[in-house]
Amino acid sequence: MPDRKMFWRIVRRLFAAQRGRLLVILLALGASAALTAALLNLQVDARDRLTKEFRVFGANIIVAPRDTKSSPGAVTLDESTVDKVRQSLPIHASADSYLYLVASVSAANSAQPVNAVIAGKRTERLDQSALKSAIATPRDNTNLCLVGFKAAQQLNLQPDASLTLKNDKREEVCASDIADSRGDAQDSQIVVNLDAAQRLAALPNKVSLIQVSVPGTPREIRDYISTLAQNISDADVHGLRQFTDAETKIYTRVSGLLTATTALVLALTGLCVMAAMTNVAMERKNDVGLMKAIGGATRRVLRLFLAEAALLGLAGGIVGAAAGLLLSIWLGKTVFGVAARPRLIVYPVSVALTILVAIVSSYPLRRLANVSPASVFRGEA
Repeated sequence: MPDRKMFWRIVRRLFAAQRGRLLVILLALGASAALTAALLNLQVDARDRLTKEFRVFGANIIVAPRDTKSSPGAVTLDESTVDKVRQSLPIHASADSYLYLVASVSAANSAQPVNAVIAGKRTERLDQSALKSAIATPRDNTNLCLVGFKAAQQLNLQPDASLTLKNDKREEVCASDIADSRGDAQDSQIVVNLDAAQRLAALPNKVSLIQVSVPGTPREIRDYISTLAQNISDADVHGLRQFTDAETKIYTRVSGLLTATTALVLALTGLCVMAAMTNVAMERKNDVGLMKAIGGATRRVLRLFLAEAALLGLAGGIVGAAAGLLLSIWLGKTVFGVAARPRLIVYPVSVALTILVAIVSSYPLRRLANVSPASVFRGEA
């Protein structure tokens, strides 16, 4: 206990002896911690941000009939497959089941009916508020339909007009709403409730395909596809590679750039601290010679200076990492237009890296192990 008290008392004296140089080292470590925390926080936030942005484009997994050419029955899937998909949905995922057919469509003010693609749709969604049950869109809204922009132009459709859908002798009537132009195939489709499409096509409890939107990293999505394919052996489960591959490439480049910048910042900080520590080592030769002369072991003397470096790294890391998280919020607004969310895991990692840099940069203090007490007292050191 007396040795421990003396150890920390000497460490406190070391901080008081050379305040100017130690302040420079502390500022360098603090700046390094701030930049490290900011870059790491942006790196973690970029992954979640890219995942959310890519999910805006729609589904990234398709569940379709395994073989659409072998037999007419293979063109559709049974709704029991939809139930299996719904039961396996992770948090914040959604699944849209579709049934496609071509029907004759006529509006109240249209002289001639027009053949159009009818897409029956139902959405199954799982979110944080319903962990064990899916929230489905109401199944009784069979009198509503969403008309694509091009289909509305062909029908010369007016807002809220009534549409009549016919397929053979089956007929459905719905109140229309015109969708905004999307620039894809949906502009030429008419989306109705899945139950109405099943009655129109005389295919009860059948769907053409299932579109699943699952958040997560590309690796997590691939794992989910593999698991879903094992659970649904009678269907073809595959991902939309243009989304997952693009997301992987973008995140790899962003992550690589931020990682390289972080490594460069730590390396430059290490060199700066090492240069300052070299001057400190030269100025403390007399102190080390005196410590050795009164019986101090070389290992204990070096431990004093390592403790000093670690405390400098801890102080610089605590203050700098906190400032770095605030800096990442400002950088997110400036560069990406959206403030980055502070990630708590980044804080201890940044502090630990700063302490590690401070300890590694104190390597010049090992020169003090070779100081001879006799040469110090003779003025030769």
